[in-house]
Amino acid sequence: MKMNMRLLISLVTIILFTVITALGSASAQSLSSSLGVVPYPSKGQSTQQQTKDEGECFAWAKQQTGIDPMAVASAPAPAPPPPGGERVKGAARGAVGGAAIGAIAGDTGKGAAIGAVAGTMAGGSRARKNQAAQQEQASQAKSATQQKFNSAFSACMEGRGYVVK
Repeated sequence: MKMNMRLLISLVTIILFTVITALGSASAQSLSSSLGVVPYPSKGQSTQQQTKDEGECFAWAKQQTGIDPMAVASAPAPAPPPPGGERVKGAARGAVGGAAIGAIAGDTGKGAAIGAVAGTMAGGSRARKNQAAQQEQASQAKSATQQKFNSAFSACMEGRGYVVK
């Protein structure tokens, strides 16, 4: 089992190294820069060695965390949830409240209509706030996933003699 995993990591490293080398260092974005990580070769490692180390650390971090940062970055935003009925609930609450006020003022129907409109607007506001909160949670989860991968990648690069920021 360990032998198969080592073979897989070696193959992924070779493929990544070949692809990056084939693209040319001037035109290809390094793995570390695509992750937003900046490794400094403190032991005088060459560009070729750094590219090789980045490929191996990328494969290692992916294997250790189970996270593919390229898939995380390109994943579409989650579909918005179906409406939760906030507007309808708001209209109902507003109509009840408006009817009560209208009864006191002498026109229950008019009070209910005004309350329903106000309640619909309040419900719409509540719906937008809920949707914004859900989008924020999704964004934070994506960021936390990327950070977990970057920490593993950075630990590997530091172990190979790079200072990572």
